[in-house]
Amino acid sequence: MRALVYVMGPSGAGKDAVLNQARVALRPGEKIAFAHRYITRPPDPQHENYVALTEAEFATRRDAGLFAFHWRAHGFQYAIGTEIDAWRRAGFLVVISGSREHFKSLAPPPTAVVPILITASPEIQAARLAARGRESAAGIAARLERNAALTLEDPAITKLDNSGALSDATSRFLDLLRRLAATA
Repeated sequence: MRALVYVMGPSGAGKDAVLNQARVALRPGEKIAFAHRYITRPPDPQHENYVALTEAEFATRRDAGLFAFHWRAHGFQYAIGTEIDAWRRAGFLVVISGSREHFKSLAPPPTAVVPILITASPEIQAARLAARGRESAAGIAARLERNAALTLEDPAITKLDNSGALSDATSRFLDLLRRLAATA
């Protein structure tokens, strides 16, 4: 079965932006699949393309074993569906958007998982969070404090800095995915 790329990063690092740009830059025939997430949050067309579920729908699917991964963060439930296993069996390199906290709970991580941590300087994170306009200054400060406290020092994790131009980080990310897709 092909590798599973587990992408994570602190709030404001630009993880979703890198994932979205990489997804639209795929060439026809590239066997790389970006999994959508199931989230108990109302749909938001301005951000990530996810499947919005009610708490009841989420619990029913979770209890039926329809999620490969699931976790709680920021007051919402998140999951990745088991359809990723079929994609991997079909020869696709599968990319998921995960959580640093959830990844830490997977000790040891499942086999064939390639962890990637998208980072950015605290100053860049603060500016991006402020630009979103979803949180107060105190809320942003709390997120930045949480970001700094939740560190991952696993040497198996590939770190990708997104403090500069989005196109640069996306290019480096795509290069990595294409190298992974070309192997086994």
